[in-house]
Amino acid sequence: MTELDLSPPEGLTVSLWRSLLLNVIDRVAPERLPPLALTSKPVDVGMLAGDLLELPWYRTVFVNLADVVSPETLPPLQLESRPVDVGELLGDELNHGWWDSLLGNIRDRLAPERLAPLQLTSRPVAAFGADSSLQILDWSSLIDGPKLFLPDAPRVSPATAALGPAASAAPADAPIRPDLLSTRLQLTRDLGRTRFRRRIWIGLAAAEAVFLLVALFKFQ
Repeated sequence: MTELDLSPPEGLTVSLWRSLLLNVIDRVAPERLPPLALTSKPVDVGMLAGDLLELPWYRTVFVNLADVVSPETLPPLQLESRPVDVGELLGDELNHGWWDSLLGNIRDRLAPERLAPLQLTSRPVAAFGADSSLQILDWSSLIDGPKLFLPDAPRVSPATAALGPAASAAPADAPIRPDLLSTRLQLTRDLGRTRFRRRIWIGLAAAEAVFLLVALFKFQ
């Protein structure tokens, strides 16, 4: 077995002037190579496709009649590989009647096939471009960490509310995370663009419906 050499050919690294000089030398004094010696036995492949297309129509008619009357007897096919059961082919499945598909769906609904439990050996990969192309971001792929449960806001009693906002205790400022803030801004921007595009499509559909109604009553 020979190893595959996927490196670029040496001609790519040759300079322009050297390549031009080598081409001129090959044109003026080409290399004298020994005659080609074939060590393999040629295989009879029959008539080539080009020669077959150049035959006149009457020859093809006679050849077809000869194949119908006395077809060529070929030796039995010898299978050297073990066949693999692939189930029913797609062409055979499409040739069935609609009742076969209906019965198969009812059978799958009443007695579904019992499959072995799926064994996951790798961690799920986040969707490609989830931070730029998707309008609804995948939070599970953006945030990786334990769940944080923030405390509830303190309830203000009626007596404290009557005293005014100065008497109420100011709640402690929650720490601001830049990544969550940027993600929230991007999500808000994407939702706004989605609503704007929806309004445009609804307007176009309404304008088209009005135009069709006007054309229908005008050209009757």
